[in-house]
Amino acid sequence: MTHELVLNNARIVLADEIVEGSIAIRDGQIADVSTGATTTGEDMQGDYLIPGLVELHTDHLERHYAPRPKVRWNPIAAVLAHDAQIAASGITTVFDALRIGLDEDSDLEAREMRDLGNAIESSVEAGRLRADHFLHLRCEVSAPDCLEGFGLFEGDSRVKLASLMDHSPGQRQFTRMDTYEVYYRGKTGMSDEQFRSFCEKRMEQSRRHSGVNRSAIADMCRERGIVLASHDDATLDHVGEAVAQGVRVAEFPTTQEAARASHEAGMAILMGAPNVVRGGSHSGNVSARSLAEGRTLDILSSDYIPFSLIQAAFSLGETVEHISLPQAVAMVSKNPAEAVGLDDRGIIAIGRRADLVRVRVDEHVPIVRSVWREGARVA
Repeated sequence: MTHELVLNNARIVLADEIVEGSIAIRDGQIADVSTGATTTGEDMQGDYLIPGLVELHTDHLERHYAPRPKVRWNPIAAVLAHDAQIAASGITTVFDALRIGLDEDSDLEAREMRDLGNAIESSVEAGRLRADHFLHLRCEVSAPDCLEGFGLFEGDSRVKLASLMDHSPGQRQFTRMDTYEVYYRGKTGMSDEQFRSFCEKRMEQSRRHSGVNRSAIADMCRERGIVLASHDDATLDHVGEAVAQGVRVAEFPTTQEAARASHEAGMAILMGAPNVVRGGSHSGNVSARSLAEGRTLDILSSDYIPFSLIQAAFSLGETVEHISLPQAVAMVSKNPAEAVGLDDRGIIAIGRRADLVRVRVDEHVPIVRSVWREGARVA
């Protein structure tokens, strides 16, 4: 049977304009977008309707699986809790970032990443989830077990994105040792001697493994059609390396120079939505808002706070003069979808998936009132 739903009296955020009218949904797709008043269907009371958000990089799932040191939650229950928060934040497509390559500061093991991947995939197959879930492998290329961890996802069709990271001291995100010390000693409580030994070991691992692992993973992603992302590029040499390895998404560049060069090389520039909301980087690197003002920002990611994605989009639409609300919404829907080849979603248009979010703004804060994925209400 054909199922039809009409959402009327809405401010509809299209790809390049906002119109007042209604959307007709039929069999999970947008069947019509009409302007003007109608009494048919569900009254949106003048709220915004925007495309469902597309999230490319969130490691938020780990907080549900390992909420405290040495504490483990049931993987399926953790996935369900994560999924509920994702959907309630307006995210209808999510790339769950799983760590590949672990070190002694981590309380997790490689097999646990595979367990979480299995929990996501079994939940997709069982129809348990509100959002559409894919896998993003966050590859710590300086870690000795990076390639071993990557191999656990051999042939996994849900893996659509992989990023190349090196979080060793003096590299990329942590070019300043004082920032690195604040971050890691604050997280682990290491003594002076423990921290010194930790840094020496991490730097040696980076020298031995980063180049080899980075090249090997780039080759495997190219062979398997997995979209490749760089991570925390800081210099022109980093950008040149990314170009040579076929990187399509530049995640969290740490300097204006690297962001500009990546943009000019045709990569999509992704920055953290918390960076926008907070007004700057927690690591002291370049701010996302400055990249937006300089027209070198394409995609926002919620990173570690799911609700920050919709919050940042509405904030940029209000505060950056040359960015309209449709352009800001594109950074959390159309642009990320295009970056990973999902051409069936990301904009409100006839024939696209009916992934929609009803939003009301109150005191400059977007309130998610309803969420539909393929025409079915999920939040």
